Amino acid sequence: MPKAKLAVTLDEKTLSEVDTLVAQRIFPNRSRLIEEAVQEKLARLSRSRLARQCALLDPDFEKAMAEEGIGGDLEQWPEY
Repeated sequence: MPKAKLAVTLDEKTLSEVDTLVAQRIFPNRSRLIEEAVQEKLARLSRSRLARQCALLDPDFEKAMAEEGIGGDLEQWPEY
């Protein structure tokens, strides 16, 4: 995947922590650390958005939709 360069401004404390992780070889360089941190944050936001949307669902309605038509078809299902 192509990558783009950008400038990032960090406070001294954060930059020091970044440099410590790079010095400890936990990350190969600053760019990789920042890229992974951004990806992790975006994934977390995506999961929380899904959780917020799920919270909007009506459990009774969803259950009724899931069970709709099961009663008549149940006899046709094979035994397991």
